[in-house]
Amino acid sequence: MDEVRLTADQLYKTNFGKMVSSLLRFSNAIDLNAAEDLVQDSFSAALESWRKDGLPVNPEAWLFRVCKNKALNKIKKSQRFSNLFKDEAIHPDDPFLSKFPLDDQPLILLFACAHPDLPPKVQVVITLKYVVNLKVEAIAKILGMTIDGIDKLLVRVRQKIKDEKILFFEPRAEELEARIHIVHKILYLIFNEGYKTSWGKELIREELCEEALLMTRALLKSTIGNKETSALYALMLFNASRFKARFGTQGELLDLEEQDRTLWNRELIQLAFMHLELSHGEMISAYHYEASIAGMHCSAESFATTDWKTITILYRSLLKINPNPFVDLNYAIALYYAEQRNEALVILHRLEAEPFFNQHYLLHASLGRIYFAEGNHALARKYFTETLKLTGSPAEKSFILRLMEKVIDKE
Repeated sequence: MDEVRLTADQLYKTNFGKMVSSLLRFSNAIDLNAAEDLVQDSFSAALESWRKDGLPVNPEAWLFRVCKNKALNKIKKSQRFSNLFKDEAIHPDDPFLSKFPLDDQPLILLFACAHPDLPPKVQVVITLKYVVNLKVEAIAKILGMTIDGIDKLLVRVRQKIKDEKILFFEPRAEELEARIHIVHKILYLIFNEGYKTSWGKELIREELCEEALLMTRALLKSTIGNKETSALYALMLFNASRFKARFGTQGELLDLEEQDRTLWNRELIQLAFMHLELSHGEMISAYHYEASIAGMHCSAESFATTDWKTITILYRSLLKINPNPFVDLNYAIALYYAEQRNEALVILHRLEAEPFFNQHYLLHASLGRIYFAEGNHALARKYFTETLKLTGSPAEKSFILRLMEKVIDKE
């Protein structure tokens, strides 16, 4: 990739959402569609100009200046210049930000995206677009949706964003505390989407986790972060510590039992435990339990010496405040390794009877592994075959095929 394209892509990643929201504050004659078009036009102009004349001394300032000029031209053409907010300026250091309790621009936009009237999926999509600054194609790939599906979702939500001025002005200071639980959930979902194995070592997924970590750390450093934020940050750090061990030398997916624990990042694990300790208080959230479970795995010298009994206790507590089939699945797996085989299978087969969850590949993969461990190769083959039908991930298919080979060798 040439230097001009690399610079433009980096600026797009760091400034797209900021430029859009600044344009919306710049004039009420500019709606969300127009703001996005103006920003896109500015980047197109940058590529053309910079390739012809070379990179300017300050490419970021160049972009904001061109974008402002394009906005002024649009307003003049529409003969609605009187709507211009004359005391507002569009540039990288927007004076509006200094009046706000948060001093991190992505965080400010994140709280704006955490509008309580928006569905969770919409909150995640607009956060990925306007805060993480991903293009529609990347968002579709990450969320397993079509580009057309993301476009249609954005079309539906743009009118609401316009009517309720969701991105026009950041939430008032008194609204921040009420939204922090939504912000935590968005950050959690973004990190998990990045952590999924569906795309192997694809760089964009690790970058997604990094974005979630950076925003969570910024939230902690602000006056808004709380004990729950610390627990969420600890959970992310525990999981991030295992990044380098999740794939083998050939790019093959490795499960927890197969991973080389010497590759786990001990500094991140230590930092995670520190934040888990800081998260202790009167309130215990789902993030506290999940972080504690992740910490149990990270502190175990090996898979065999993992304290599965304590992990089952933590899962039981988590289920009381966050009952859902995914937690049930993990609880059943922990029960099996804690030598409570019958209880584990009862839960797994109960989940299998649920029409929706029966279509989840992890359930069938878990049953296949358990029946393989039990020596029931026919059932193991059945569940692994079903898993292959339900996952579209090359990495996961390859992993299950390796397990199928072990079944065939035993038959």
